[in-house]
Amino acid sequence: MMNRQHIPVMLKEAISGLNIKPHGIYIDCTMGGGGHAAEILRRLNKDGHLYCFEHDFDILSYGRNALAQIASNYTIIPENFIHIKSKIDEIGIKEIDGILYDLGVSSFQFDIGERGFSYHIAAALDMRMNRAQSLSAYDIVNKYSYEELRNIFYQYGEEKFAPPIARRIVTEREKQPITMTTDLAEIVLKSVPPYIRRLDSHPAKKVFQALRIAVNDELNNLEVSLNDAISMLRKGGRIVVISFHSLEDRIVKQIYRKYAEPTIPRGLPIKEKDIIRNYRLVNKRVIVPSEMEISVNKRARSAKMRILEKI
Repeated sequence: MMNRQHIPVMLKEAISGLNIKPHGIYIDCTMGGGGHAAEILRRLNKDGHLYCFEHDFDILSYGRNALAQIASNYTIIPENFIHIKSKIDEIGIKEIDGILYDLGVSSFQFDIGERGFSYHIAAALDMRMNRAQSLSAYDIVNKYSYEELRNIFYQYGEEKFAPPIARRIVTEREKQPITMTTDLAEIVLKSVPPYIRRLDSHPAKKVFQALRIAVNDELNNLEVSLNDAISMLRKGGRIVVISFHSLEDRIVKQIYRKYAEPTIPRGLPIKEKDIIRNYRLVNKRVIVPSEMEISVNKRARSAKMRILEKI
């Protein structure tokens, strides 16, 4: 059961950023509960169409129900957005007017305790976005080497106490397998200095983030999908990405700049003014939620939005 209302992050900014054309073709790469998708669909005429990607079957029905109350000119594709190009090609669509990515874990996924995304709720170590896949957080925590765990916590969680956390995990799992989210959270708590334990943010936050990213291969999926999505844009089409941590935002920023601000190789007799640019950054500076939105929806506080347009 869902015990919280789903509140889409930066909804007005996302819809404005897409610059929706009523007859256009749009893609929501992360439908979730359908918050953003519903607002896109409301702005489309009958000859416009919305395609939604969602590979988490536990929440897919919530998005479908939200859209069904508005119109019928939508299609749900039960796949990870890494397949955006191949699946849209299969349908026969060649150009897209707008694409939205709302990254991270939805409130629905956090609120289903058994999914194992939250360190506050006792549940099996899982963290799979798509529960049809085999790799889970349990496998990583109990089977990966010390070096692999340390690197995951460093790379995906930017956790400076990665070595002692990884070392204690290896020690504890030799006694018995680590099966529960709360057990892992307690291990992390014991692995960090006392002053870290006294902070408002739980010490396990970065470790759980890192595991979730590793389990779902989130950063690689984003990089592949975003490059494909950019190649699918129609002239005047836009891509809006809402990210929730620095690793995601860095990928988006670098990819956008590659297309909008191509560099001139050294030695070539080309001037900056002679470069033909096919894309532009709609917002030179990253867009963040308002203080009012953060006060209503705490999960919005780390969100960042970037917009790219084909010109």
